[in-house]
Amino acid sequence: MLNFNSGETKSSIEKFKRMLKTNLNFYFDAQEFEDIIVHYLGFGDNQLAKKALQMGLDQHPSCHGLLLLQSELYIIDEKYDTALKLLEYIEDLNPSDEEIALQRATIASKKGDHKDSINYLRNALSISNDPYEIWNLLGMEYLILDNYYEASNFFKKCLSDNPEDYPSLYNLLYCYDKLNMDHAAIEALNKVLEHDPYCEVAWHQLGKVYLKSGKFDDALSAFEFSIISDETFTGAYIEKGKLLELLGRLNEAILNYQFALQTTESNAFIQNSIGRCHEKLGNNSVAEEFYFKSVELEPTNENCWLSLIIFLVSQKKLKKAKFYLEKSLMINGDSIELWKNNVDLCIKLAEEKEIYKSCQRLFSLGHYESDVIIKIIDFFLKKKNWRKAHKIAENAFSFCPNNRNLEIRIAGCCFHLNKIDEAIYLLNLNHMDKKDKNKFFFLFPELKNVVAKT
Repeated sequence: MLNFNSGETKSSIEKFKRMLKTNLNFYFDAQEFEDIIVHYLGFGDNQLAKKALQMGLDQHPSCHGLLLLQSELYIIDEKYDTALKLLEYIEDLNPSDEEIALQRATIASKKGDHKDSINYLRNALSISNDPYEIWNLLGMEYLILDNYYEASNFFKKCLSDNPEDYPSLYNLLYCYDKLNMDHAAIEALNKVLEHDPYCEVAWHQLGKVYLKSGKFDDALSAFEFSIISDETFTGAYIEKGKLLELLGRLNEAILNYQFALQTTESNAFIQNSIGRCHEKLGNNSVAEEFYFKSVELEPTNENCWLSLIIFLVSQKKLKKAKFYLEKSLMINGDSIELWKNNVDLCIKLAEEKEIYKSCQRLFSLGHYESDVIIKIIDFFLKKKNWRKAHKIAENAFSFCPNNRNLEIRIAGCCFHLNKIDEAIYLLNLNHMDKKDKNKFFFLFPELKNVVAKT
């Protein structure tokens, strides 16, 4: 493995740089070229890596290591067929090199052939003296295939080899979460803690697993141990704050959120959480202040805007809520939740044009959720605006053709718009149950005599 800090490597790189500046030709042995190429690849300087590779192959045309680096560069450039042909040639020179199988696995993975990639990786594993990297690659391939059980086995191997391999730990916990294997997750975390009792990451994750399992006291203890292990660990303070908030211990939750603010840059999520706690405590002026801080810090965070707007509506500050809702939609115009809230607020304010505009925007975003659309339709029914109610209901019905609530409303509008045949067809009176009849006449009581005559 290349050691970037080794004197030999530094010397080779400096020598290579001098050669480029002076246009003189210096001799490097094959290993020096490999180190130089790997150095530049590591820093993402592919052009210099290619230059070094070309010079290396000019001096050492049959060098196995340089040829493998050439195929790696082909893979980086997405020249997969060229890389595979070169790998066949290299395999004839040295058929037992695991790197050949690893590169073939990489190509298969990049082409989406994950099962083939797994086969190549298993071949590499059978001849490898250092399986750690291959375990990790196998875990990732199985993860892509949503085969969480097989993936977990390989991440577990990585973790048993290196208890401080946190990426593998997170991947293992993700697999266990998908498999609902909370007990296995707890066992894995406890093994990490046996190796390092002050591992704040493990305590933090253990708390989250206990929380998911409903073991609130154990979760709280785990978050506290995470903080003891690292007093600057923001995530532990936040999770502890969220749990205390869930338990109704709001002042303690606020204290932990404030500790979190001391360990990181101020962020919208924490400000919003503090605001929510103050709202629950009835400290409304303080809550409003924190909600405003959250949207100022992160104007693109729709959840913070929603918290502020819902709070203002709850305080009967409807005009103020409308002002900030319009402001939020200028920034987050594709937010379905904000547009749904705009519908509710506009209904409260009886703003017909805005309600219709919100409805059209929801349709354009592909949202036809019946409860929201029916709220809008019923608003126009109450206004006796049959034409607009009919237009909205028909539009929604074209995407939700089996929605009886929409059918009933369209039928009522059709009666009022003198589309009697269509209304009768939609109501299907002979097969209409009592529940639907009651619903129809509740919405259209003025139509009882009209329907009775049909």
